[in-house]
Amino acid sequence: MPVCPRGHTSESADYCDVCGDLMPGAQRAEPTPPSAPTQAPEAQAAEAAPACPHCGTPRDGRFCEVDGYDFDSGSLHTVQLTAIRTAAPTVQPRPLVPSQRSGSGPHVAPPGPSALIVADRTYFDSVIAEMGPDASALTFPPYCPDRRVPLIGDQVRIGRRSTSRALLPEIDLSVPPEDPGVSHLHAVLLARPDGTWNLVDPGSTNGTTVNGGSDPIEVNVPVPVADGDRIHVGAWTTITLSLQEGPP
Repeated sequence: MPVCPRGHTSESADYCDVCGDLMPGAQRAEPTPPSAPTQAPEAQAAEAAPACPHCGTPRDGRFCEVDGYDFDSGSLHTVQLTAIRTAAPTVQPRPLVPSQRSGSGPHVAPPGPSALIVADRTYFDSVIAEMGPDASALTFPPYCPDRRVPLIGDQVRIGRRSTSRALLPEIDLSVPPEDPGVSHLHAVLLARPDGTWNLVDPGSTNGTTVNGGSDPIEVNVPVPVADGDRIHVGAWTTITLSLQEGPP
C-alpha cells in the first residue's frame, strides 16, 4: 500500500487519505480549462464559486483539497499541533454530560451510545501553551454550539468531510467553526461484539489523546474506551462518550 511523504499509509495513489499530501510519483491535479460560455456573463458570474488561487480547484470548505490553501487566511500555512497535553483525571460516568463552556445547560444523553462534541477551552489552552510562536495562527471560536451524534453501526469515523474523495465521517468536524487541526480521517470508534468500544488513530497529522493524557495514542493500535471518556482531537475539539445502552 502506498506511503505518503509524511509516513501515512494511503489507499489512494494520488493524494494521501490522511493528510492530503501528493503521493510519491503522482502528478498534481491540474484545473480543467473553462468551457465556452453558454449563458449570459451576468448569470455565469452569479454561479461562479471561489477557486484556489494556486491550483484553481473550486472551494469546498475552508481548505483547498489539492494544496491545502487556507481561503480564510489567504495562505498555504498548515497548522501543526504539538501532541503534548496537560494530564487530567478520567471523567467518571454520569447520566448528565454538562457542557465545558460556561453558560450552557446539561445535555441529557439519548438512548443508546452517543458522543457529545464541544469546543473545549481548557484543551485549547493546553494546545496553545505547547505551540509557541505558531499559536498566533489559532483563535478559539467565539460561538460553537455543542452537538450530540449517535454512535450507529460497527464503526464511527471522526474527521472532516471531503466530497472529492467521497469521505463523509459520521462525526463530521468540518461543520463551522471548522477545527483546523483535524485530519480528514482522524480517528475511528470500533464497536466490539461484547458491547464495548475501541478507539483507533489510523495516522492523523496531529494525533489523538484521551482524557487529557500527555501522549497521543499509538497509530493503528486499538485503545479501549468507556462511558464518560473524553477524546481530544485538533485544536479545541473534545468528544465525550456516552455508551450506556438505555436512558440514564
